[in-house]
Amino acid sequence: MSTVDDTAASAAPGELVLVRHGETAWSRAGRHTGRSDLPLTPDGEEQARATGRALAGREFALVLTSPLTRARRTAELAGYGGAEVEPDLAEWDYGPVEGLTRVEVADALGRGWAALTDGVRVPLTVSGTDDLAPDERNPEPGEGELIEEVAARAARVIARAETTLLDGGDVLLVAHGHLLRILTSVWLGLSPEVAERLVLGTAARCVLGYDRGARSLVHWNVAP
Repeated sequence: MSTVDDTAASAAPGELVLVRHGETAWSRAGRHTGRSDLPLTPDGEEQARATGRALAGREFALVLTSPLTRARRTAELAGYGGAEVEPDLAEWDYGPVEGLTRVEVADALGRGWAALTDGVRVPLTVSGTDDLAPDERNPEPGEGELIEEVAARAARVIARAETTLLDGGDVLLVAHGHLLRILTSVWLGLSPEVAERLVLGTAARCVLGYDRGARSLVHWNVAP
């Protein structure tokens, strides 16, 4: 598990606050929403505003958001319209399972399936993206990412954030369910598959920090 040296620890490291985007039509239906660029629902917009109220008065030295519309809009409605876009915060590229529910993928494969434990590069003849508008479609559809690739992106985000955290500043990340769960596993020095055991609701917030020099989990899945 990562630790900070005595000098950094004495400087009172900041906290890393995670916010998942508000509700979309697909998140409400349990459909895998990776690089499809769906908007927030009206309820999702209100969730984002509520998250902003919950964070009111807290100052962040760095605010980063996923490039996808649902995350950028959540940041904006929460009061962080100036958030910097960080490409590595984009959601997992689900490839062939994009737009499908876990049950639909399992039925198509004829066996139990979960993205975090079985991966997304599976042979499917069904599509979950036929109902998307042209501007909502992934412009570069492909075979999808390995979980190790998502974890590597998360590690890069952590490395970037930690330069601010160890200087005493708080950092806010606005992103996606799987990405943030995997990032938390990486933060704690655990296998990314551990994210399967972490539940994260729409617009929920989490806090990662340090305890006696070691990375720690402070709060998890706090509703807006």
